[in-house]
Amino acid sequence: MRLPADQRRRQLLDVARDVFAERGFHATAMDEIALAAGVTKPVLYQHFPSKRALYIELLEDTGAHLLRDLEQATGRATSGRERVEEGFAAYFHFVVSNPKSFRLLFGASIRNDQEFARVVETVIAAAVDAISTLIDIPASPEQRLVLANALVGMAEAVSRRAVHDPDAEDDAARLARWVAELAWFGLRGVRADESAPLTTS
Repeated sequence: MRLPADQRRRQLLDVARDVFAERGFHATAMDEIALAAGVTKPVLYQHFPSKRALYIELLEDTGAHLLRDLEQATGRATSGRERVEEGFAAYFHFVVSNPKSFRLLFGASIRNDQEFARVVETVIAAAVDAISTLIDIPASPEQRLVLANALVGMAEAVSRRAVHDPDAEDDAARLARWVAELAWFGLRGVRADESAPLTTS
């Protein structure tokens, strides 16, 4: 079946995500992706000039999806606590619903390739920046960024366990409730830096 170019590109990205998540970047051949997508290799190359270009676009697309989910979830919240809860709910729903996407973005092998790592770090930095603006405490921008990094790291660690450990809790709503409660009450206890004491000569 002949699809419009934009739909075909979307289909190829979705199929490539599954194949790469299953086999990894280096072990995956473009022939395998074309076969799984039901297209010829020349058609695949019409959309993506190389396996590396396809993988980079896939990382960027997956990251954009996650960031969009976070923005929509926190954007409709009306209080600080609700923003924390909705943000974690969106994150864990993304992870549990798209474990292959999570493995793609946060797999250990990504860090071994500088170009891929830069894409993922850009996604993480964007998430941290967005979250830092939602932290409702009287603190400096730098302190907010540090706290936002801590929240992102906490969510990533919990997600790794949910995705990789078959005995781990993987209910997105329950994970979000548990972690959001820890984050909320933790943030409530954070004090802004006090001014450095004046020195006398």
